[in-house]
Amino acid sequence: MTPRIDAVVFDLGGVLIDWNPRHLYRRLFHGNEAAMEWFLAEICSPEWNAAQDSGRSWHEAVETLVRRHPEHRELIVAYDERWPEMLGGPIDGTVEILGELRGAGLRLAALSNWSAEKFPVARERYDFLGWFEDVVISGEVGVAKPDPRIYRHLLERTGFHPARTLFVDDVAANLAAAAELGMVVRRFTDPGSLRADLRGLGLLPDVSSPRSPGR
Repeated sequence: MTPRIDAVVFDLGGVLIDWNPRHLYRRLFHGNEAAMEWFLAEICSPEWNAAQDSGRSWHEAVETLVRRHPEHRELIVAYDERWPEMLGGPIDGTVEILGELRGAGLRLAALSNWSAEKFPVARERYDFLGWFEDVVISGEVGVAKPDPRIYRHLLERTGFHPARTLFVDDVAANLAAAAELGMVVRRFTDPGSLRADLRGLGLLPDVSSPRSPGR
């Protein structure tokens, strides 16, 4: 039986916003992909960046890493000072879907792992962030997905009922945590697949039904 959904919660990076440090570091490494990938895996790693998403200050993050790897100082500092260059454009197909859900009267919120210091840059750049009735940012809360506390915080703040709330994210662990709390989940891969999922849930019209032949 298809659940009755009246609220949809979106992740932001990788779902609605094309955030990727490679947008910056491809320029800094002058196209040397292997060196760039090593740096982003071993120096400014996802784990290092995730600590900022959980509330660590960028000053502390950069200072600590530069002490450990002084030979990479300039590249490490760039992660902070040139962070806006990691933002690509909106993921247009998903933004279009968001607008359709908004027009259909669904309640909308966002739940994203993001540094509290950096999120204002995104808020200023992407007008569609104003379409959400609430945006929960991990760096502001001090806890990040997939910790169940941030999902509970979202549900308490919005009043969304878990069983009637769809959560869309591109990371399996984040979806598993939401499902544990009773939320309906769908993994984002691309806007076309998301649109099909939403049609299956009855949240968007099914345009595949045959039309009457014209005369």
